[in-house]
Amino acid sequence: MRIHKDESVAILVDMQERLFPHIHEHAQLEQNMLRLLRGLNLLEMPVLVTEQYAKGLGPTIPSVQAELVSYAPMEKMSFSCCGAQSVMSALSEAHAKTVLLFGIEAHACVLQTAVDLLESGYTPVVVEDCISSRKLNDKQVAVARMRQEGAIITTYESVLLELCVEAGTETFKAISKTIK
Repeated sequence: MRIHKDESVAILVDMQERLFPHIHEHAQLEQNMLRLLRGLNLLEMPVLVTEQYAKGLGPTIPSVQAELVSYAPMEKMSFSCCGAQSVMSALSEAHAKTVLLFGIEAHACVLQTAVDLLESGYTPVVVEDCISSRKLNDKQVAVARMRQEGAIITTYESVLLELCVEAGTETFKAISKTIK
C-alpha cells in the first residue's frame, strides 16, 4: 500500500522531558525525529502531538518543540492516543486514512495506538527509527507485534521519499538535504 500525503496525518507520541533521557539510544532517536519533522514540515503534513500525564512526565522535549509548526499538545491519560477524544476528532476532521506514528515508548503508547488505529479503520505507519523504549528488547518485540497486527513499518528516510513521490521538485531537493 502506498502512503499518500493528502490522506495522512502524523502523531508524535509522548516525547516528554522526564522520560526521554531514560530511552534506549535517545540521542540517535532525537536526531532521526528532528529530520523526520523537518521533512514533514516541508511536505506540509499535519503533526498532532500527544503528552501522557504532562504534570508528571513534563512537556515535549525542547528540540522537538522547536521543529513543530504548531505546538498544541493533546494531553492524555490512556496509553493509546486513541483514548483521547481530541486525537480521534483531529483524525476525523483531517479525513485521514493513514497515520504516521513516532515517539515513545514503543511497547506501550506507540503499540497500543497502532493496534487501536487498526481497529478503528486507519492504517498505522510506524516510523521504526523514530520510536524507542527504555529497553531495546521491548522496542523489538513491539515492532514485531505491530507488524503482525498489520501496521506498516518503515524508516524516516523511506517515508519522506515516498511522500515526495518524485525527484527533481524543490520539496525533494530540500528533503534530500534534510535526510543527509
